[in-house]
Amino acid sequence: MVGGRGSAGPCAPRAVLADRPRGELVAISLSVVLLLAIVLIVMIRGGSIKAGPAVVAALFGFFLASSGLGPTISKVLNEIGASISKINF
Repeated sequence: MVGGRGSAGPCAPRAVLADRPRGELVAISLSVVLLLAIVLIVMIRGGSIKAGPAVVAALFGFFLASSGLGPTISKVLNEIGASISKINF
């Protein structure tokens, strides 16, 4: 147990998404991380957010991902991504 909360630790999100190909999961995660990093850089350079609050927000996201809500948030975001990928234009 990690943190005494009964979670399976860092491998829990993979167990939830075991039915998906691993390459697809990595590609989606990397794309989202890259997109959010670009948005964060633009916000810092544009002056709409300062570097201090940006670091706090990034750390909050990091620790939220390792909490008990991490697998649920990951599952919801992956389902949204799967729904968007099924849209035909």
